[in-house]
Amino acid sequence: MSSDSFDAVIFDLDGVVTDTASIHARAWKKMFDDFLFRYANRKGVPFQPFETDPDYLLYVDGKPRLDGVRSFLGSRGIELPEGGPEDESGTETIHGLGRQKNADFLKHVQERGVEVYESTVDLIRSVKKHGLKTAIISSSKSCAMILDSLNLSDLFDVRVDGVDSEMLGIPGKPAPDIFIEAARQLKVNPKRAVVVEDAISGVQAARARKFGLVIGIARKGEKESLLTNGADVAIEDLSEVCVMSDLKTSESLPSALDDFEGISRRAEGKGIAVFLDYDGTLTPIVETPDQAVMQEDMRKAVIKLSDHHTVGIISGRDLKDVRDKVRIDSIVYAGSHGFDIAGPSGLQVENQIGMEFLPVLDKAEAELSRELGSIEGILVERKKFAIAVHYRLVNLGRVETIEKVVDEVVVRHPELRKAYGKKIFELQPDIDWHKGRALLTLLNTLNLSGDDVLTIYIGDDVTDEDAFRVLKGRGIGIVVWDEPYETAASYSLRNPEEVREFLLKLIVF
Repeated sequence: MSSDSFDAVIFDLDGVVTDTASIHARAWKKMFDDFLFRYANRKGVPFQPFETDPDYLLYVDGKPRLDGVRSFLGSRGIELPEGGPEDESGTETIHGLGRQKNADFLKHVQERGVEVYESTVDLIRSVKKHGLKTAIISSSKSCAMILDSLNLSDLFDVRVDGVDSEMLGIPGKPAPDIFIEAARQLKVNPKRAVVVEDAISGVQAARARKFGLVIGIARKGEKESLLTNGADVAIEDLSEVCVMSDLKTSESLPSALDDFEGISRRAEGKGIAVFLDYDGTLTPIVETPDQAVMQEDMRKAVIKLSDHHTVGIISGRDLKDVRDKVRIDSIVYAGSHGFDIAGPSGLQVENQIGMEFLPVLDKAEAELSRELGSIEGILVERKKFAIAVHYRLVNLGRVETIEKVVDEVVVRHPELRKAYGKKIFELQPDIDWHKGRALLTLLNTLNLSGDDVLTIYIGDDVTDEDAFRVLKGRGIGIVVWDEPYETAASYSLRNPEEVREFLLKLIVF
């Protein structure tokens, strides 16, 4: 894939990112076989079990849960009442059978886990490093739980799953609506988006809307079927796909320490401005955000550097949170990815674009607190320019309900968008804003955008790639890495300790 030809890649979950398709198939079979056995005994007819091939592939694969129940029962000429969401698991209604299938699926996932296709995850990370947006789609209402269990939630800019489909009335595949909704939320033209699918209904859906490139994953050798039904290319694994651009792998970049002389030459006769990410750059990566504490020797290095040069921290954390963590008065802080800026001598800049969203965030916060407050373990955290709904301590069976409430609030307030983290739903202003834009805003605010200043940005995450990109040709991007990946940075460092050593070297200028 050429990063110049496309703006986004949309991945299906089941069968593309995870091997949950096989778990779904087993859960469908168990539920339907239980029902069909009872039905056959009651009607005095032979028991005809549900078969993965062809029943799962023809009537269930890629469809929302209730649509799958209706579709298969219709193929057998069986009519059941619709029932409702309150029906207990196993009740002989459309909703009751759907609930039983979901319970069997969740039990399997909790007891045995989910297999992830590492080659797909590698490609997703590469796609993001190249500046393309990413979305995940799934007919499953368990999408959030699965991604959380695999620590993959933050790899996707947009997620459209079974909860969203029910809320927005999105029909199942082969209707293209779920892909169209993902493209809409990504703010990209479908002709500039890639779809990666493993189901025939999925490639049919993507082809119907003429997406720019449709990649079929034929893990079981069904390439011809995928090609016949609309895939532009059919492959066995995403290790066969790469993104073409001028990016380099982090391990191939020169070390900022080893080539410090080269950086020194670029800094001759100029002022220096150093901007840093916090988590993973000034602190090691830890299990929870609260554990990300900057060591005292790193704090001393940053203080010494700020005595000689402009130093700033750009973080996705709330401004107060990052200031409380760092506790240095002589540097500039940009919280909420640059919406909220503060620094020495009373510097206080609130991005006016962000300020416009405060009233709607206030309303959304009140609605979320009211509608979710009774759920045990839930935490609705109001940041200044975002609202985080934490469900780490909530029973897994309530996640669908939580996501549905969040979706309802987003529908009522289209000025906001839903973002994701580890067991977090976050509501943010629906504007194109990232660390690259935050960095440019800071440079203009501090009068540092001229040719007489060398800007250095150091970060370790996918979100830092936007900052690396805006510095191309005008500054230096330094990536902190422990596993090789593609990056727009010019130099590399291996860990926070090397970051500290590099900052101390900069003091001499």
